[in-house]
Amino acid sequence: MGVGVRYSLIACALAAALWTGCGGGPRRKQIAVIPKATSHVFWVTAQAGALAAGQDLGVEVLWNGAATETDYSRQIQIIDSMVARHVDAIAVAAAERKAIAQSVERAVAAGIPVTVFDSGLDSDKYMTFLSTNNYEGGVMGARELARQLKGEGDVALLMHMPGSMSTMDREKGFEETIAREFPKIRIVARQYGQSDRAKARAAAENFLAGNPTLKGIFASAEPSSIGALLAVKAREMQNKVTVVAFDSSDTLIDGLKEGSVDAMVVQDPFKMGYEAVRTLVDKLNGKDSPKRMDLSAVVVTKESLDLADIRKVLFPDIRKYVKQ
Repeated sequence: MGVGVRYSLIACALAAALWTGCGGGPRRKQIAVIPKATSHVFWVTAQAGALAAGQDLGVEVLWNGAATETDYSRQIQIIDSMVARHVDAIAVAAAERKAIAQSVERAVAAGIPVTVFDSGLDSDKYMTFLSTNNYEGGVMGARELARQLKGEGDVALLMHMPGSMSTMDREKGFEETIAREFPKIRIVARQYGQSDRAKARAAAENFLAGNPTLKGIFASAEPSSIGALLAVKAREMQNKVTVVAFDSSDTLIDGLKEGSVDAMVVQDPFKMGYEAVRTLVDKLNGKDSPKRMDLSAVVVTKESLDLADIRKVLFPDIRKYVKQ
């Protein structure tokens, strides 16, 4: 092999981190998007939004998350591996507000911009925090449940899991609104579903068995919402217990149609995934985003299911972007 050829190969290898190949154009920027988990419809929809943004904005989205929201150590490993890989930017939804703070701070210290989306963490070292206004979502859930109960009755709160800031904010919004605005409504039971449909169903079964005067349940996330639906259906109490769910899935939409769910407080995870990537692309292009960005939730009832704006949120074209 001639000296000139060897130097050409060496030059090509050195350029590989920045170029698609000798004679090619610059490689696309890599943005790691790390959800709380990958197993729920909410996160699949957020993935579709992130991938859509990657296509529209010309960046490579590296989607990687733990299977379950309780696997904090796996999320830490993924963040640290993306830092070691020297990705250009990271978007992360904190599975636990304290557990991953140091990993996020290590990423920022390495010069990698970070957008935190959906659920916050105990650090302010990120670039942007993008989420649904979760406290307001809890307020909306409280008011809708109170509206359907005509302002009185015993209710239960089916919570998500400890340490999840987004759902804790919803639960706080719900509890404080009930206490402040609806003195004839009592929260008589609270229990975590631990981000697991079976555990959430068992918790809802406990509510129904232990509180014969129970008139309503507010569930603060998709797994808890499905657990409440399944428990109410199993006991054939659709006409006795009002269920207000948070988040959306095909199962919850079917429940709304048939009456085992009475309302849903719905986020827009597709938009959330898209905007998380967009904020980072803007940063890489020299444009700063606000420190805090709130997205609005919306209350959906059986009567509003066919409205065009509601259908756009409920039925994004996931399969266009995510292979299932």
